[in-house]
Amino acid sequence: MAEKINGRVAYADLLRTFATIAVIVLHLAGSQMANVAVGSHAWQIFNLYNSLVRWCVPMFVMLSGMFMLDSKHALPLSKLFFHNCLRIIVCLMFWGAVYALIDYWLAGVFSWRGLWQAMLNALRGNTHYHLWFCYMILGLYLVTPCLRAFVRGASRADLHYFLLLCFLFASLLPMAFQVWPNATAPLHTWYDRMGVKLVLGYVGYYVAGYYLREYTIGRITEAIIYVLGVLGAIVTVWGTKALSLQYGALNQFFYDYFAPNVAFFAVAIVVLFRYVLGVSEERSRRQRLSHVARIAFGIYLVHDLFIILLRNIGLTTLSFAPVASVPVLTAVVFLLSFALAWLINHIPFIGRWLT
Repeated sequence: MAEKINGRVAYADLLRTFATIAVIVLHLAGSQMANVAVGSHAWQIFNLYNSLVRWCVPMFVMLSGMFMLDSKHALPLSKLFFHNCLRIIVCLMFWGAVYALIDYWLAGVFSWRGLWQAMLNALRGNTHYHLWFCYMILGLYLVTPCLRAFVRGASRADLHYFLLLCFLFASLLPMAFQVWPNATAPLHTWYDRMGVKLVLGYVGYYVAGYYLREYTIGRITEAIIYVLGVLGAIVTVWGTKALSLQYGALNQFFYDYFAPNVAFFAVAIVVLFRYVLGVSEERSRRQRLSHVARIAFGIYLVHDLFIILLRNIGLTTLSFAPVASVPVLTAVVFLLSFALAWLINHIPFIGRWLT
């Protein structure tokens, strides 16, 4: 199977499309969990859907790393700052203002001063909930030149060591500190005092995306990754249910994007799409897929507009059986979001800056 069409990586386009759909599932499934009893049939359906798409945010980060860290393509600072970073800032201000307008509309009030304040709030880091991703990816963009220099000179063993540190310090140890706080107290002290910030945050996923595209893995390693991915999914579903029943409310311990179970699941999804699923050889299908992938960020930005709209006309995932309502409403929101993002993207001069 050819990897590229029109210069685009086919399996990455497929991943980006599915990750976009998964985000919509995540927000729809999670939107009503607080309104049903923990452990009820509806709650368990929401938990199942929510658990099975926790990989979506780490996936977007890995997809960014696949291309932003690729040293085969030049990335001068001028392009990084005045294209990549500036685009994120423009999107933050514009969509922060749009969602503020929606809030004003729902509250029945409006003022130009309030709209200007909403734009300033976006710059200050206080805006609509799902736009948090923009701040995080902007931070990764800022350290991208340093990471590109690192991966360009790093051996495969160097990358293994770096990713191991990321997993240990950003994922495994923080979970251990929460599960066994007393037993790990001395280790926690060391952890805090060492202050190994370089391997914290989303940088591990960012570099992992580059690694998973740049290097091939053996069959045994691939099989191990799949096993860990399946176990990660099971732990997310059943662990969340068990803890939530224990505490009498939704416990998101296993939902955390840095939890080992989510990390294993996300990596397994990348490997599955690269080595097994791929994408049809039929050129027209690949082109249609690339059209969706090109505006995936735009779909992400606008999708909550339609979730809000549906909620305000009385249509939620509790309007009918959740097992059907989540996928049906996901399809509705995705199609409407795609249409709007496509229209905005085709506005001359400014469209590409807003999607």
